[in-house]
This record gives sequence, structure tokens and C-alpha cells, in this order.
Amino acid sequence: MIWTLPRIGFLGLGALALTGCADLSYYWQAAEGQLDLWQRSHPIDDLLAAPDTSPALKARLQRVTEIRAFASRDLGLPDNASYRRFADVGRPYLVWNVFAAPELSLTPKQWCFPVAGCVTYRGYFAEGAAQAQAADLAAAGFDTYVGGVPAYSTLGWFADPVPSTVIGYPDTALARLIFHELAHQLVYVPGDTTFNESFATAVEREGARRWALAQDPDKALAALVQARARELTFTQLVLATRTRLAAIYGGPGDDTAKRAAKQATIADLRAKYAGLEAVWGRPNRYSAWFAGPLNNAQIASVATYTQRVPAFEALLTQQQGDLGRFYAEVRALARLPKPEREDRLDALTAGPPQAPHQGPTPPGSGG
Repeated sequence: MIWTLPRIGFLGLGALALTGCADLSYYWQAAEGQLDLWQRSHPIDDLLAAPDTSPALKARLQRVTEIRAFASRDLGLPDNASYRRFADVGRPYLVWNVFAAPELSLTPKQWCFPVAGCVTYRGYFAEGAAQAQAADLAAAGFDTYVGGVPAYSTLGWFADPVPSTVIGYPDTALARLIFHELAHQLVYVPGDTTFNESFATAVEREGARRWALAQDPDKALAALVQARARELTFTQLVLATRTRLAAIYGGPGDDTAKRAAKQATIADLRAKYAGLEAVWGRPNRYSAWFAGPLNNAQIASVATYTQRVPAFEALLTQQQGDLGRFYAEVRALARLPKPEREDRLDALTAGPPQAPHQGPTPPGSGG
């Protein structure tokens, strides 16, 4: 899923350097995984020039170079060595994230690391290790969810390559992912996962819109509009379920009654999605997500990546679509204490909704 994009390389390597033997096995797998990724990566320009690179791969890598150039030139995202190399990792996902939440609570479990702060997931380069961690947490009474993640950002500390896990994505989806990860390098608040992911999601959405307009507007923009409409429908459905569950957990009744109400609410979520799937067809982008257990951990993970997106989109509208001014405002928010930052974000969505900025990219919009 687009919203599960971790920074396990940064977290693992940074923590290993700063904490010594604490939870050494976890940090060691992170360091090994990051090193393996570097060893597998090669400059995209070299691969484009190599005679033994397949024509299909060359076509995709050429598209990556175009998207990467657009990201810095038109979106003001960092112009550095990230996403200028390609790594064939030989597996379907780059890492697997573990999410956990109590059985009768939507407050996700956090893991804390030096420098990067606390995050609401823990990433592993091997699926088996992620599943083992989830099993331990489940045995301790947590709802758990393991999600495969196609790419991550090291927040600019290292040159992140484009992994083979995403190279076959449709152009707009590939562009969204690269824009999202570069946004993490632009602004990152240690310990505030929802702020970080919602900001990056807002950037990827606006970036994808501008990218589509710069390509074949009729074809690319129509596909983007459909994808965005489905994404909005999915998000609203899950967040509405989250609201219902929160009322159950915080309301009257004993744990047995709350468990029964929880299962009925999740069954209703499945039924509503089945109605959508009848229209959208199967498989679609959300089929794998609904094939899972549908529990607190899984539902909370969606909120983490989308909860503050409307506030950031409202802020961009306030700045009349000027990304440079938008980034400056986001940096100012990032410097505030968290309670004040939350109040400012709440205020952005407190009034009547504003139409999002839909005009062409304004001059000087780079960050």
C-alpha cells in the first residue's frame, strides 16, 4: 500500500550506531539489509548505457529518470543522489512492517529509536522475522498486522535506490512513490509519524496531479482521478469504521460486549467493501488489504498515513498552490511543540472546505 512506507534503513543503522547492544539482533538485521541493498544497486545511467540491460528495463529506468528530474525541477523536492540508482532485490517487497494495537484500543504501539524518534511500526528485511515479531505481540494480547512495503526513505542520510519491487508500477504510481519518499527528506519530525506520513502523502498527491498534467492530460489525468476517487472512498470507509470502534471501546459495557460489537463493526466494513468490489472488480489495489484479519492494528495503520492529509491540502490551498511557500509553512509547523502543531493542523480543517488548487504549477513553486 502507498501509505506503508517506512524508514527502516535510517532507523536501524542510526540506532545500531548509537545504542550498542540494545536489541542488537533487530539492529543487526537492519544493518545487513541496508548493506545488501547498497551492494545490489547500480547507477541508472550505467544500466541505460549497458548493452545487456533488457529493453523493457531500460524503458522503465528512463521513466524513473524523467520522474526524478520532475520531482526536483517542478516540485522543489531534494536534488540529490537518491533514486538515481536501481537495485534488483529479488523479492516482492523491500521490507515488511509490523503494526500492533491493543485488542480494545486504536492507539498503536510505538517503537522508539535514537535520532529518528518514535514510530508506529517496526520494519524487517525478512518476512519471517516480521511474522515472528507479530506472533510474539499477538501472544501478548495485541492485534497485529504485517504489511509488505515496496520502498522506504533513509531521510537523505544515504542515497536511496529505486528497488525492483516498484519498477513495474504504472507511471503515476511510480511517480507518487518517489515524490512521497523525497518529501520525507524535505521535512521530518522525529516522533510524529502521522505528521510525517500525512505531509508526504499530500505531496505525492499534488505531485502526481502535476505529473499527470505534464504528460498526456486526457489519459493520465483520467486514470489519476479514478485512482484518487477510489482511494478517498476506501479511506473514508476505514476511518468511519475507526470512529465507530473508538466509540465502542470508550463507551459503556464490559469487554465481552465490546468484543462482540468490534466483530460486528468489522463484519460491516467487509460487507461495505464487498459492495465496492462488485463495482471495482477483483483484484484491485485494496483486495490484499481486505484479505487480512481486519483488526485494530490494521485499521490504525491507515489513519497514521492519512489522518492529517486534509490539513496539509488546505495549507497548500492557502498558499495558492505555491509549493515553495507551502514547504516553508510546513517547516514552521514542524518546529512547533506537538500540542501547538496539532492545534494549528486542527484549525486548517475547522472551517468550510475549500476547493483544492487546480491551476497550473505557479512560477517559482520549487522549494
